[in-house]
Amino acid sequence: MVGIIGIVTIFVMVFGGYLAAGGKMGIILKALPFEMTMILGAAIGAFLISNSMAEVKHTIKDLGKVFKGPKWAQQDYQDLLCLLFELIRLARQNPVAIEEHIEDPEASSIFSRYPKIVADKEATALICDTMRSASMNYDDPHQVEEVLEKRMDANMHHAMHSSHALQTVADGLPALGIVAAVLGVIKTMASIDQPPEVLGKLIGGALVGTFLGVFLAYGLVGPFAGKVKAVVEEDAHFYQLIREVLVANLHNHSTNICIEVGRQNTPSHFRPSFSELEEAIKSVKQNAA
Repeated sequence: MVGIIGIVTIFVMVFGGYLAAGGKMGIILKALPFEMTMILGAAIGAFLISNSMAEVKHTIKDLGKVFKGPKWAQQDYQDLLCLLFELIRLARQNPVAIEEHIEDPEASSIFSRYPKIVADKEATALICDTMRSASMNYDDPHQVEEVLEKRMDANMHHAMHSSHALQTVADGLPALGIVAAVLGVIKTMASIDQPPEVLGKLIGGALVGTFLGVFLAYGLVGPFAGKVKAVVEEDAHFYQLIREVLVANLHNHSTNICIEVGRQNTPSHFRPSFSELEEAIKSVKQNAA
């Protein structure tokens, strides 16, 4: 919703200010289809050249993040802490019993209580792979933390590709606008023998290309790239929380301390209070009893 409001605000302020200053939309509207075809066509072509089809699809899909925002909400962070509490407690009470849950999380009675987390394959794999490694005696907390860090860095690099691709397009749009404007000037020079009123419209139409290139770059595509980056970075905290809790578990801290480490590492605007989390964990214990 905020993204839509932002786009509407941009158009209203830019074109509203132009009209309020006495500008006329006639020249812009006449030149718009041709200039837009040249600029957007070249931008899309360059985008396709510099990205694989999988990356193109990934970028198009990530455009939805501009309007949807982060995937994980405050309740999801609390659910994650409750899930980790159940798994760590069970792993310490009965190391054999935990295997059925981490080997087939979709059929797990514990994971099934948190469907949104189970639906995220990376979050589920991160939990299950780490706990499986610990059950196989690969439990050096420093080594595991390093492995998890590298894994999340690789995931972040992949997730950031959409933002980088969009920013590259935004960086190129002003230059493509100049290309369209130069072509408009060439067209104008071919009509140099026309009266001033005709030349004025031709020159105005040519300048629409420069305007569109800059407007699209800094008014739309650039902000889209920035928003996608912000959402990816926001969602990354969810996976970092998994790492912090599971590494604390490998340090043999008590289960409650491990979960408190996770709570402290939850972003402040999503962090449940100590009492809220305690109530949620009590509810988990009662359901498990």
